[in-house]
Amino acid sequence: MAKCPVCGAPLDWRELIDQMLTLEDFSELLKSKDDFINALENFAFKCPHCGEEFYGKFLPRDEAEKVFDLLNDFKGSIDWEKKKVRIRLNQLLALDKMLEEWDKRVKTGKF
Repeated sequence: MAKCPVCGAPLDWRELIDQMLTLEDFSELLKSKDDFINALENFAFKCPHCGEEFYGKFLPRDEAEKVFDLLNDFKGSIDWEKKKVRIRLNQLLALDKMLEEWDKRVKTGKF
């Protein structure tokens, strides 16, 4: 899971994306994974724990790509009027990771 590169505290992807919703063209970024990742990597986030700013390039890229997919898979995942993410991205990422691990175990026969 994503951690602050300054203080090491765990980060909530929902809060991170909420910060990105301030971008005027955010809805356009959801149309292209490359554009989304590029904007995320160059965006200056503020850690809710230590208050320090850091660039998104320090966040795990694989998680960022899954966040993009989740935001697009779940229609209505963003409340555009309130500029808030409605879905719990961290829980969905954890579930996705658990399912990937389960698939690996099933394929290798290690239960």
